[in-house]
Amino acid sequence: MKNMMKDAAILFAITICAGLILGFVYQLTKEPIAEQELKAKMEAYQEVFTDAASFVTLEHAAEEGTAEAAVVDGAVAALDANNNTLGYVLTITSHEGYGGDITFTMGVRMDGTLNGISILAISETPGLGMKAEDVLKPQFADKLAERFESTKTGAVADNQIDAISGATITTNAFVNGVNVGLEFFHSELQEGGTY
Repeated sequence: MKNMMKDAAILFAITICAGLILGFVYQLTKEPIAEQELKAKMEAYQEVFTDAASFVTLEHAAEEGTAEAAVVDGAVAALDANNNTLGYVLTITSHEGYGGDITFTMGVRMDGTLNGISILAISETPGLGMKAEDVLKPQFADKLAERFESTKTGAVADNQIDAISGATITTNAFVNGVNVGLEFFHSELQEGGTY
């Protein structure tokens, strides 16, 4: 009984020390991590809107997409050097990825043209879904479509995206996420929107 109390006290002391050390490390690394995340977002914004001189964050709550396939996490206005709005950059989280959530930005011009996408976070299967950077990303560049669809037989229209061979779940996650972003753009941001 005496040894058990001694062991419990030692374990309690170790737990308190570990908690204090973890709290200290968290406080020490919290700001640099936030700075790196902001830097990565700004680089992604610039990637999907290369001609923008600056970006202004729009305040809104996260908006659920169709069937909760994806969420619009944030929106920024892309401005030229004269502060004219060129379009918007939306941050999207798709919940349909094979390996978990996929987060990306997408740039949309005022006429609805999709400039492209930039992947922020992805954890898909190496050699399959991780090919999204090389296979899917270029297919979304400079496309004007109300809605995209994936195809396994080769894209024949601007609104079709060739699926990654063996990774149709990943392809659908991106396509559905982009569609949620376009829906948000058309209903909330484009002229006449309620945003």
